[in-house]
Amino acid sequence: MATDHHPHRRHNALTREWVLVSPQRTQRPWQGKREALPHTDLPEYDPQCYLCPGNTRAGGETNPRYTSTFVFTNDFPALLPDDTIHPHSGSGTRPAQITAPEVSTNQLFQHERVSGTSRVICYSPCHNRTLADLSIEEVRMVVDAWAAETAVLGTKYRWVQVFENKGEMMGCSNPHPHGQIWTGSSLPNEPYKEHCAQQAYFSANRSILLEDYAAEEDARAERIVAENDHWIALVPYWAIWPFELLLLPRTHVLRVPDLDQAQRTSLAEILKTTLSGYDALFSVPFPYSLGWHGAPYLTEEIDQWQLHAHIYPPLLRSASVKKFLVGYEMLAEPQRDLTPESAAELMRKVIPAARRAGLTAAH
Repeated sequence: MATDHHPHRRHNALTREWVLVSPQRTQRPWQGKREALPHTDLPEYDPQCYLCPGNTRAGGETNPRYTSTFVFTNDFPALLPDDTIHPHSGSGTRPAQITAPEVSTNQLFQHERVSGTSRVICYSPCHNRTLADLSIEEVRMVVDAWAAETAVLGTKYRWVQVFENKGEMMGCSNPHPHGQIWTGSSLPNEPYKEHCAQQAYFSANRSILLEDYAAEEDARAERIVAENDHWIALVPYWAIWPFELLLLPRTHVLRVPDLDQAQRTSLAEILKTTLSGYDALFSVPFPYSLGWHGAPYLTEEIDQWQLHAHIYPPLLRSASVKKFLVGYEMLAEPQRDLTPESAAELMRKVIPAARRAGLTAAH
């Protein structure tokens, strides 16, 4: 296509923002920082890890000797339920009463109350395995945990954010395979932008934005990385991160708990396929942030929503070169060098071998 070699801007239909694509810059030499490669010689059990079975966490609680997925409320949560007495606040060992701030309506100094909770999902009792290393059956248990927790938390909070930060490069402080769930009483910035864009598209076209987009991508096939009967994994047309992926269901689904049994198993399969492909790309455990966006709760304006997952990996051209969002990206708009089409082609080349290796390891 004509945009393969010339700078251009692409519109993100899901957020209504723009990204600058500069494919001619892929030839520039790199003399910037090179990251240390991740450790791969981790033990199966680490007595110092606060997430391993039977160990004591930083907050003083002891983990059960769990054998599959294990979920607990974060000992140091970012959000708190209303009128919470939090054991790690205040002086000494005395719990402190957390009082919500008063609402401010000052146009220049606005703030509002927000309540919520934070949970941790340990994917596996094994300290040295990642989500990509698990069997399809084990990944399916993680999917079921996402669904169960989301369903319960959605009865109380408007937004339920399931996510995982993998790797030190993404700020993960513990290599034990785990993800998190943060909930809140308000709709955060990113899902709010998607909410408005999907609502506007639905009003104008009487169809679902991401359903139409998936169908169009399916027909073009140039950015699809992996697919099965129920899911499509692709590098989005408007991707910012070099090897960013968007995971979409083939039918209309509002939230993770709404997935049926077949969709959940297929989701486990495509997650293992794509995450193993990441690891094969540069022959290292690939860092990323992965998160689910589904319809908000406690609101009736959800018909336009389509469940989807974003995967944002920071690696640019090798295991040690990171993509930074600085300078122009912070002050003007995001920019990328490698085109989404080129990134998808690179991933398609490694996925068959990664799939074979993953299935062999799982059995």
